[in-house]
Amino acid sequence: MGQHLSEPVTTKETTSGSNSQYHYAASSMQGWRINMEDAHTTLLSLKEDKDAAFFAVFDGHGGSKVAHYCGEHLHTTITQTEQYKSSNYVDALKQGFLKCDDEMLHTDSMRDEMAGAAAIAVLLRDNKIFCSNSGDSRSVASVSGVAQELSFDHKPTNEEETKRIIAAGGWVEVSRVNGNLALSRAMGDFAFKRNATKPPEEQVVTAYPDVIVKDVTDDHEFILLACDGIWDVMANQEVVDFIRARIAKSIPPEQICEELMEHCLAPDCQMGGLGCDNMTVVLVCLLNDKSYADLAMKCAKQNEQCKTTDESKNIEGEEQTNTKEEAVKTNQSKTNEENDEQQMDIT
Repeated sequence: MGQHLSEPVTTKETTSGSNSQYHYAASSMQGWRINMEDAHTTLLSLKEDKDAAFFAVFDGHGGSKVAHYCGEHLHTTITQTEQYKSSNYVDALKQGFLKCDDEMLHTDSMRDEMAGAAAIAVLLRDNKIFCSNSGDSRSVASVSGVAQELSFDHKPTNEEETKRIIAAGGWVEVSRVNGNLALSRAMGDFAFKRNATKPPEEQVVTAYPDVIVKDVTDDHEFILLACDGIWDVMANQEVVDFIRARIAKSIPPEQICEELMEHCLAPDCQMGGLGCDNMTVVLVCLLNDKSYADLAMKCAKQNEQCKTTDESKNIEGEEQTNTKEEAVKTNQSKTNEENDEQQMDIT
């Protein structure tokens, strides 16, 4: 969906920051789209909670107003909930998403807005990852190079999503809500939230997020949040491999984000729209009181170990193959000798 330019806008808007725990980089690129509709939030420390960090990506559709509103207000709305104040961070994220959506609905400049935005947000606190997702943006973590899913896409064709859509009076056509929207949960999109008999969680399109919680271990290396412009082109593990290989080479996170978007950018817009979307990525490197150079060394060392292991497996495989070939030759030789003896006996 969306109109495209004759040539992509490849200018990158890139920022970064770091403290003893995290080194983040965020970058966005308009690409082939006529307008840039994404927004993002990168906070190493929340104003309302110095012990928490917050990162989010908002993938706008139909306009940028909802994405920018969420980028400015969602984190504050979350920390102001009673659930957050009582350290119930999972429910705080869920209620914060709904409250922010409701605030937009009751704001004069936003209530008639037809745009919406997928929202993916990560709260880092108490050595845990709290990932909250509404829509089809996505987040993954790298755990010793293995992709750990932190969210799952909300698509209209998902069984539970389809049930909610139909129960609220909507329908799914050509894999879209009412034949229009390609995702089944989002901030904004108020035209799909007008069933007065249903609570916010049960509307045709809801802002209500799923929240996944993971403990941060010594094996965690980084977290990536990105809009579907990235995930339409690359799978979770492919993205982790792409980033990790560059961290191992000590490439700055800012450059890694930009290279990832360039890698996903389509050479033209004739391939079903893949690689033609706006792109926004936020890369959060987990330092654990160490430096980015230490993280790079860790990734490089593990990459070398994996390479050595693979080479060993290849050598073992070759040895086993050679052994099997020798056995075949020996058996064949014995068979030939037996045949010769049998022939002599007959003679």
